[in-house]
Amino acid sequence: MKPTHLTTSSHALLANLAAGGVDRVFLVPGESYLGILDALNDFPQIDLVTCRHEAGAGFMALADARLSRRPGVAMVSRGPGASNAAIAVHTAQQDATPFILVVGQVPKASLRRGAFQEIDYQQMFAGIAKWVVEPTEPQQLPEAAFKAVRIATSGTPGPVIIVLPEDIQQQAVASTWWTAPPHAETIPTDAALAQLRESLAQAQRPLIVAGGAFDRPGGREALRAFAQAWHIPVAVSFRRHDLFDHADPLYVGDLGLVNPSWQLDAFHESDLLLALGTRFGDITSQGYTFPAMPRPTQKVVHCHVDGQWIGQHFTADIGLACDPVRLAELALPAQPQPIDTPRRDWASRLRELHRRIAAWPEPAHRADGLDFSDVVQVLSRLAPQRLLLTLDAGTFGAPIYRHFALAPPQRLLAPISGAMGYGVPAAVAAQLRDPQARVVCAVGDGGFMMTGNEMISAVQRRLPILILLSNNGGYGSIRVHQDREYPGRHAGTSLVNPDFVRIAQAFGMPAERVDASEQIEPALRRGLAAGDGPYLIEFRTLLSPRAQASTTPTLSD
Repeated sequence: MKPTHLTTSSHALLANLAAGGVDRVFLVPGESYLGILDALNDFPQIDLVTCRHEAGAGFMALADARLSRRPGVAMVSRGPGASNAAIAVHTAQQDATPFILVVGQVPKASLRRGAFQEIDYQQMFAGIAKWVVEPTEPQQLPEAAFKAVRIATSGTPGPVIIVLPEDIQQQAVASTWWTAPPHAETIPTDAALAQLRESLAQAQRPLIVAGGAFDRPGGREALRAFAQAWHIPVAVSFRRHDLFDHADPLYVGDLGLVNPSWQLDAFHESDLLLALGTRFGDITSQGYTFPAMPRPTQKVVHCHVDGQWIGQHFTADIGLACDPVRLAELALPAQPQPIDTPRRDWASRLRELHRRIAAWPEPAHRADGLDFSDVVQVLSRLAPQRLLLTLDAGTFGAPIYRHFALAPPQRLLAPISGAMGYGVPAAVAAQLRDPQARVVCAVGDGGFMMTGNEMISAVQRRLPILILLSNNGGYGSIRVHQDREYPGRHAGTSLVNPDFVRIAQAFGMPAERVDASEQIEPALRRGLAAGDGPYLIEFRTLLSPRAQASTTPTLSD
């Protein structure tokens, strides 16, 4: 449905966002974009989510974009508002997420004079945004919005900034909006497909590293069909755990922060490495050591829709600037392929290494606190099929990344950038976008105190989100690094926390605290059964030697 009364430049901007698929906006209001706020009254098809902090608004928009595959939109005021939202811009760039940040600005006559709350956003976001546009005439607003949608979603998706001086938002302009046609499919040539098939047929130890480009409708199915047809083991890139069914015998784990050396040694033995839909950044490549840089020892196929990433760090024998999903579909063998013994043994060997890494530890049953691994293990047994799990950053996430076996259609939303504060806002956006999913948010005490106030939106809209709060009284991830680099010296990582249960109850949601192992399962069952609004469970956890060891597996595991 399109608006019937398009009277101002703000209406024209919003009409183009709506035509580009935007149906929800996350905002913190500000006087510098009052014209946009006023025009939003005439767009009932755009759901407005009023947030309590610009970082929360930005994180909500990013999670919404991950699920909708359309640009997530956040609106903030100039200066302080835009600065608070900068974390979402950086996360969008790191996560390759389409994101549009609309920022109010000083009047155009005051531009570049150092006016109150003025920032030159071209300079501020130059290194992380795909495009920063600052219209100075009302007639430029509809085109800016139209172009922003296309840039945010094309090539490698990412953030776009629209900066709007406050005095160009309410002028009469032509009622103009456009709908961009879909991007033409980028497919490999017949010669490239023939070369790829020949390499696949000859390889005895192939390995797929699958990236975020498969996170779209049909992408996971295409990846699995391709891997199974050629019998190729699949490792997912950093924090893309939900791209491949963990129960599939070809799933061999992820390339993340703590891969053991013996697993990486096995990966290095591959004779054909297929990097599909991944930029192959520093973490997935294990600090640019897998494969060897700049000339890998094995043959490398690198496929990414954005050609600038192909061979940027590692020489690709076959570089394919095309859609990885279409490549997987087109590169299926013409007839079933016989699986020879070396390839079968190779896949089985990598699968067994992953099985050792992913095996659950024995429950801790500590008297002085809980190990969050025990919470995650119980959750994995009780999790529904339509689970949508959002994670903040912190040590509590390690057992999820290592042990939690995801199966379609279960989804995982975690910040590739490692940004704290993502979990609760992402859960709100996820539940709004997918009301039928059971959304569970895992967050630490540090991340919760950053953006946990956004749970008020879940209370307001009665969103049945289950929040699992790991309270270990400190910045646990940094404490682990301190103990490794400077044992026993913990400056800056201890926290004094409030009563989280009472905070949640004051927000209007039921909450409980778990202090003992035998309380974990009953509490999780109560939380998962709650269906009329959010539910919070605080787990009193400790950063123990075992908790640290769980992030660094050994071959004996």
